Amino acid sequence: MRTMPIAAKSRAREPTAIVGTALGDLRFRSLVGDADWHSLPVAIRSRFSRRLEAGASAVYAGRITQTSMCRIGWLLAQAARIIGAPLPLYCEHDVASVVTVTEDGASGGQVWTRLYARRCGFPQMIHSAKRFAGPTGLEEHVGRGIGMALRVAVRNGALEFHSAGYFIQLFGHRFALPEWATPGALVVTHAETGPGRFRFMLAVTHPHFGVLIEQVADYQDAVPL
Repeated sequence: MRTMPIAAKSRAREPTAIVGTALGDLRFRSLVGDADWHSLPVAIRSRFSRRLEAGASAVYAGRITQTSMCRIGWLLAQAARIIGAPLPLYCEHDVASVVTVTEDGASGGQVWTRLYARRCGFPQMIHSAKRFAGPTGLEEHVGRGIGMALRVAVRNGALEFHSAGYFIQLFGHRFALPEWATPGALVVTHAETGPGRFRFMLAVTHPHFGVLIEQVADYQDAVPL
């Protein structure tokens, strides 16, 4: 009788993790065009080409390395609590963070949940929903009917999301917010930093008051759940 090598026996006994099926996703690719898309690192393209089954999630764990805000930025973040606190509330650094992306079968978009740990007290939880709709093809909804159109771009090998107008939805109608009622330009950057690792950078810049809020966090890839 032929015997199986010990190493092979060991591998045969190892359990295989079963995760949600990842489907091909062309939604982000269509927003930047083929040329810019193919200029991105393979890992970023793979990350934004994974469309999960409805209700399935992908989880990314990492650490907040920098959070800074001026006094006006701090006041803005606190005032935004009334719509769900979509901006960092504290100037924390070197603390844990977890981001969960869940496919929303009802809207055809994604629900993003961000957990920012604190050195004292409960972590901050931020919820938002990305929907592939609107004049730019992508919107982010943060709560209380408030949202913004996003324009997606590729720059220096990174994927960038730029605010392109804020709005509020009331009684089934959408109204554009005037510039004075907005925090200014918001840019989120997704950049590759190494095998299976990426950096998230957030900047909110007001046309008169300058940079209000900046945040940098490093994450690593994780399997879908």
